[in-house]
Amino acid sequence: MPTSALLLALAAAAVHATWNLLLSREEDTHAASAVALVTGTIVFVPVALINWRIDSAAVPYIAGSSALELAYLALLATGYSVAAMSFIYPIARGSAPVLVLVAGVIAVGATVSPLAAVGVVAVAVGIVLVRGLGAPGRPRDLALALSVGACIAGYTIIDKHGVAHAAPITYLVLVLGLPAIVYVLAVWRVQGGAALRAAVNRSSLLAGVGMFGAYALVLAALRLAPAASVAAVRESSVVMATAFLAITGREKVGLERLVGAVAVVAGIALISLR
Repeated sequence: MPTSALLLALAAAAVHATWNLLLSREEDTHAASAVALVTGTIVFVPVALINWRIDSAAVPYIAGSSALELAYLALLATGYSVAAMSFIYPIARGSAPVLVLVAGVIAVGATVSPLAAVGVVAVAVGIVLVRGLGAPGRPRDLALALSVGACIAGYTIIDKHGVAHAAPITYLVLVLGLPAIVYVLAVWRVQGGAALRAAVNRSSLLAGVGMFGAYALVLAALRLAPAASVAAVRESSVVMATAFLAITGREKVGLERLVGAVAVVAGIALISLR
């Protein structure tokens, strides 16, 4: 993997961890997510217009991915409002590649290499550690985290085919721009305009740029290195976020949860490099 691609993938991981850290600390995570989505769309539309390209074949993929992105962000915001980020983030990010692998096996009969099988086990062990071996049962929080992971898996599978029919940034703006409109209208209807205005702050604005920016960095890395290598490196965001929460004391992150986050990343790397 070229050094330039490695640095781009690490930057993507850092930006992804950062926008999640910013949103998860907001008092109203739903309003903040709506503002972030709109901000990212506004900032990246001019970039998309420079090389705007979309084929009609992309429309069903954009519709499906947009629906899953909307569900993903709504579930993620809900998760951050009721549970610790150090719980939600590793499980959501870690379960997605496993679900993609399982979907491939079921749908097209893809074979699972021994390396990928070990990766699945590592992710499973990591999720158990993140949840806590002796922790009291909170099925709601676990269900939320796994639902977020399912959404990530779903739009990843769709985007793999959809992005072939449009310029990457064009595709990204359309896929996230549509949920931005729906999300803002939903928050406006449920919570009112005051909630949205209150959520307009430096954190939500930076998070919006980060949502789009992380993906743009991944696209740049993919031009220089294989997808598997880039995917493996970018998932270091799990350790980055968990370490930041522990070091700053924002959340109480015990050794068990930290080890679990590392196990999740190691498992994802093995699955990605299968």
